[in-house]
Amino acid sequence: MNLAILFGGKSSEHEVSLVSASSVARNLDPAKYKLIPIGIAKNGKWFLQSDDELKRVQGDSSAAFKIEEDPAKLVNIIPGGKKDALVVAGKSLQIDAVFGVVHGTFCEDGVMQGLLEAAELPYVGCGVMASGITMDKEKTKVIWKSNGLPVVPYYCFTRADVNDNKRYDALVEKVIADFGFPLFVKPCNAGSSVGASKASNAREFSMALGEAFMWDNKVLVEKAINAREVECSVTGNAIIQNPENAFSAVKAYTPGEILPTHEFYDYDAKYKDPDGAALKIPADIDETTTKIIKELAVKAYSVLDCSGLSRVDFFIDKDSGAIYINEINTIPGFTSISMFPKMCEAAGLGYKDLINLLIDEALERFEAGKKLLTSR
Repeated sequence: MNLAILFGGKSSEHEVSLVSASSVARNLDPAKYKLIPIGIAKNGKWFLQSDDELKRVQGDSSAAFKIEEDPAKLVNIIPGGKKDALVVAGKSLQIDAVFGVVHGTFCEDGVMQGLLEAAELPYVGCGVMASGITMDKEKTKVIWKSNGLPVVPYYCFTRADVNDNKRYDALVEKVIADFGFPLFVKPCNAGSSVGASKASNAREFSMALGEAFMWDNKVLVEKAINAREVECSVTGNAIIQNPENAFSAVKAYTPGEILPTHEFYDYDAKYKDPDGAALKIPADIDETTTKIIKELAVKAYSVLDCSGLSRVDFFIDKDSGAIYINEINTIPGFTSISMFPKMCEAAGLGYKDLINLLIDEALERFEAGKKLLTSR
């Protein structure tokens, strides 16, 4: 099978993607998959990567992809092209499936998925709608809340609010009156805690809003919870799942816990500081709490019509014990030591088997879609 692996992208998580994709490339079964590496440059253009670059990454456990922007290897996409959809210098790459190991805007938010749908290529992960909704933290919370799932109290600011001074000032006053301090402020459509801040007073709140609005036109403001951060991996297809197929049945795995050394689990703690956080798998929670977390993870995943994979993140209030669903990541970090695969591994699903499961699910979803009518 010719498997295209996509990495890079226009988002702030470009470098994270290079590391995740490199790990996947080193763990794909060469007897089963012929890997076709495609790098997405920061300007959004796709480039076929050289065999030498692939061999370099596969031969060094610490290496990460470097995107070679060779104009002669620019990838063009033909809508409806199916296996012939990806073309370089007039020649089809003959792609059977796509594994997009990409994060953030322009990649994880339905943009890439829509492009691959138009090309009629099977791909790993959530479809267009689920990818788009889950990238928007506010819309995700709206759906969870409407389905009776517990979320942290929040308000949403938009650019329109900022443009109307009276409306903006009134909203700021309402948030402070209702929640008090501290507050968490973050862009609605950015990952890896980019642009996120904790505000302990009015001045910091104003600065945090300014920072978040540099990354998005919608900003989420949440009541700060004195919480433990617990995560849970989920795989499967919420719409067409077949319990007889391990790759399509929706399943939650062993929860893990983030133990940050920073004030909160921000971008620096995740990616820049090697001692920014400890990862504890399984999480130090009792059986009852574990059961609740896994059940909520499956529900959170299912009501959003997710498929492929996601990591569902939770808060457990240290004072009350209340459990809240915080976020969902539909293409989580995917290095061999990332939380998502490690939680699967703790439940008995190894890294290489996880990759195979995700590809099998993608192919099943694609075949199921082909059976549907599109016209009379």
